[in-house]
Amino acid sequence: MPTKKGYFGEFGGQFAPEVLMPALEELEKAFAEFKRDKTVHERFSYLLKNYNGRPTPLYYAKNLSNHLGGARIYLKREDLNHTGAHKVTNSLGQSLLAEFMGKKRIIAETGAGQHGVATATAAALLNLECNIYMGTIDMARQRPNVFRMNLLGTTVVPVESGGKTLKDAVNETMRDWSATVTTTHYVLGSVLGPHPFPSIVKHFQSVIGREAKKQILRQEGRLPHEIVACVGGGSNAIGIFSEFLKDKKVRCTGVEAGGKGIKGKKHAVRLTPTSDSHKGILHGSFSYVLQNRHGQIGNTHSISAGLDYSGVGPEHAALYSSGRVRYTHATDREAIDAFKLLSEYEGIIPALESSHAVAYAVKQAPKLSKKQIMIINLSGRGDKDIFHVADYLGLTI
Repeated sequence: MPTKKGYFGEFGGQFAPEVLMPALEELEKAFAEFKRDKTVHERFSYLLKNYNGRPTPLYYAKNLSNHLGGARIYLKREDLNHTGAHKVTNSLGQSLLAEFMGKKRIIAETGAGQHGVATATAAALLNLECNIYMGTIDMARQRPNVFRMNLLGTTVVPVESGGKTLKDAVNETMRDWSATVTTTHYVLGSVLGPHPFPSIVKHFQSVIGREAKKQILRQEGRLPHEIVACVGGGSNAIGIFSEFLKDKKVRCTGVEAGGKGIKGKKHAVRLTPTSDSHKGILHGSFSYVLQNRHGQIGNTHSISAGLDYSGVGPEHAALYSSGRVRYTHATDREAIDAFKLLSEYEGIIPALESSHAVAYAVKQAPKLSKKQIMIINLSGRGDKDIFHVADYLGLTI
């Protein structure tokens, strides 16, 4: 749990422009009231079950387990959420929170497009005006999701600054919010940003971990040996880890984007020690950030737009520092191989983000015994990625 000021150990906090401080205070107060309001809680629960499709299944991947020859592998099927990723759970919750605060307009940033589509969907459902900021490089590699957002009545705002990816989209969304705080709520998509955003996103996504624990106890009668999730900002990972952090025998592993390898600059690894990862402030909170010795934020690279971010959520930084969660990485090539493997063995096309977690499992599961259980949080589906994967493989579709 964070402190009242939003610190997880030394990480987190509220490093925001003065113009945003009243909005953050308003948000903190409104969120506390929102959590106590039984009517809005019942409405959110109804939407999660009947609109979103929760609880998502916990599926025993028998074919993949037999192929790898080690641990019994389960997949937490967040890809089966409405819109195809875990993101919609948070977007529905924060859009209801915006309505609760009397805000008529919501804005958001997106990298892979999953959070953008989820927020556009919630906006359409609740009749809210919606603008989504997206780097132009991400728009090109995630063009199906850009079209989906347009269909849902949302304006996608191209971002041409910086590296033209997620970090730059967050910058532009912050600028918009600074100018429109009285009418607009920023639906931040991960466990990032100034307090109280990391706690708000964790609150909504922790349903993943609660469901997974009940489901594995029902199916296996025991807790898993290991839980694996990809980490960009870190919302799906915090969501599933949260319920197991007190169970010390359950190993939690976060998998970052190793890109073209961590010896160069073409990666997005913040929590595996590299010469470019240092403690610092990015987008309102203190965490681990890719930056040079002068404090200039580094550009990143990943085949997965959703993992292509220079910072990481402050609670992940604290979990890394305490040693409670182990962080590693998978390269672009390993993620592509995992993308193909899960498709061929289980008939499930994973998002490229989730493919990084699957890639870790491919290496780790054979080292475990057949009695041990591994849960992979399959955070999203890969329909959005097929054009990008085809380009990577030199195929025309």
